[in-house]
Order: sequence, then C-alpha cells, then structure tokens
Amino acid sequence: MVRQKSAPLSGRRAQAARNDQVILDSARAVFLADPGAPITAVAKHAGVGISALYTRYGSKDELLRTLCADGLRTFVAETETALADGRDHWSVFASYMRRVVDADTNSLTLALAGTFAPTPDMFELAERSNRLQVALFEKIKDALRPGVSVHDLSLIFEQVAAVKVASPQRTRELRQRSLAVILDGLRAGQAGPLPGPPPTWQEINERWMA
Repeated sequence: MVRQKSAPLSGRRAQAARNDQVILDSARAVFLADPGAPITAVAKHAGVGISALYTRYGSKDELLRTLCADGLRTFVAETETALADGRDHWSVFASYMRRVVDADTNSLTLALAGTFAPTPDMFELAERSNRLQVALFEKIKDALRPGVSVHDLSLIFEQVAAVKVASPQRTRELRQRSLAVILDGLRAGQAGPLPGPPPTWQEINERWMA
C-alpha cells in the first residue's frame, strides 16, 4: 500500500509550527546556559509575548519536558538508524557515536537532569531508548575492547557534551576531536583491563529523579 503524503499545513498552522520551533530553540539556548532561568527569559529570547508562550506551554516544567522528550526521540531515531546499518560493526559504531555527538542531545542531560519531574511517558521513552541501545551494543560489541559496557557509552556522550567554547562551530570541532581520541580507546585490540565495574542503568536513570 502506498502511504498518502501529509497535506501541507495552512498558512496559519505553518506559522504556528514555526513559532513553536522558535520557542523550543530559544528554550534550549536559555536553559542550557542557565537551567534556573525563568520562562520569561525564553519568551524574550524568542521575541514572543509571554501569553503566546503560555498558550503552548502551561509551565516551565512542561517546556523542559518537551525539550527533553524531543532529545530522547532524536536519540531513539539515531539508534534505530544504527541498528539498520549493514556495514562492518566498527563503522556502524563510530558513525553512530559521531551522529549522536553532533545531535547534542546529551547537553540536555548535563544541564537539566533532576531539575523537573519526568512524566511516565518520558520514562517509557527512556526505557525504549535503553532497550535499543542495548540491542545495538549486542550487535557491535565484538568491535569494542573487552570490558566496555553499553552504559559506558552514555557517560562518554556526556563527557564529550561538556566540551563547549564560545563558537558553536569550534565547539562541534572540539567535540568530534575529543570523540576521535575516545574511539581509539574503545576499539577492540586495546590492552589493559578497565578499572572498576561499568555504570548501571539505574545509575544512569536515577539522575532524572527530581
């Protein structure tokens, strides 16, 4: 069966969608710089009235949940793409790591974990993300050094996301440079045991409990 293409949005609906994206982009910029910023700072950054913002989001927490849920959906999509990738396992893994770093979903974890109460739907999405990442890890782990755990990857993403300078372009370059160094240490054939046990899913997940 051929799926029908979605009808284009009307002028008013298209403008509303653009306005909503402007608000989300502004919220990301504002809250990554200062998680404690008031929601009025988002309205000012977006160039919209506070009433227009509250029409879409009833509270700061609702806006934060939307941001983080969008980040989770992006992470899920990248993991699904990697699972469908038929290349050799190291190429699949390295490309996946680079794409996730460029998507920068982990900056949200660094800045916002524990600052609001996630919804049950968000936890369900996080569990789906975890299951997919475990499946990907099982697929490609023969390309990695012994002792590496799937949840090591979560912390690696956060370590790379902590690299940040004034220029967005330079930030991207430095993050990819740091990742390249890390990838060399992850590849199979590296000698020496890793110190301590790997992180657990509980340790990764519990930081979201406000």
